[in-house]
Parts: sequence; C-alpha cells; structure tokens
Amino acid sequence: MSKFLMLHGINHNMFGKRDPAQYGTITLAEIDDHLRKLGKELGVEVVSYQTNHEGAMCERIHQAFLEKVDGVIINAGAWTHYSYGIRDALAILTVPVVEIHMSNIHAREEFRHHSVFGEIVKGQICGFGLDSYLLGLRAAASASTAAKA
Repeated sequence: MSKFLMLHGINHNMFGKRDPAQYGTITLAEIDDHLRKLGKELGVEVVSYQTNHEGAMCERIHQAFLEKVDGVIINAGAWTHYSYGIRDALAILTVPVVEIHMSNIHAREEFRHHSVFGEIVKGQICGFGLDSYLLGLRAAASASTAAKA
C-alpha cells in the first residue's frame, strides 16, 4: 500500500481555537481523520505529523526519505514564507510534494504571498479550508501514480 505523509506545521495544533474567522473551527484531529478516511477510499495510507519545532520538522522529512514514502503533503504554516531549512529538507525528497494552506495566502498579508517551497513542490493548493487538505492528498496520490508509470 502506498504511504503518504501529511506534515502539519507551526501552530496547527491550535486549529479549532486559533483565529476561527481565518481557519474555521475544525481541529487538527478532525483534519487527520478526514485525511485517513479519504486515504482508505484512495487505497493509500496517510500518516500525519505535527510539530512546532523547525528542526523536528526537518528530521521528520529526512525520515520520510529513508522510509521511501510515496508522497508528501505539507502545510508548514508561517514556515512556508521563510524556512530555507525546511525547503532544503523537502528538496531531498524524490517523490511528489504538494503544498497546501487552509486560507488563501495570496489574499492575506503581503509576507504570506511568497512561498520559499514554491520552486520545489509539485504544486500548491490554498484557500479551501479542509478541502485544501483533501485536494492535496488527491493531487499527491495522482502525481505519485503518474511518476511510477
């Protein structure tokens, strides 16, 4: 069975409490539950990881490389806009990486408009709340299948 890694970034453990006008009231556990259910429909395993520590995120990405996961979905939160360490860790991966965001980062503060991951990810999905995650998993699974063909 194909294995996909969902990486949740800084402050995402506070979904459901943090800025509900921007992120809604869905919790991280609920997001992960939806991803696992979709994974079952797609016939793939989804493993989720969240941290508020940049080095731990890099180490989990390194582990994903060694585990030979089939794809990665990442919502790095604020790290998206400045973490070259996470960017360089993601660049090690040889599988499709899909960047997602619950909110439309291009309709928010100017510093959020730029992603340091943009040049190395397969694609970006933003602005659809929970559906950004689900679309991201579908895109990663599709890209992984195409890459193996």
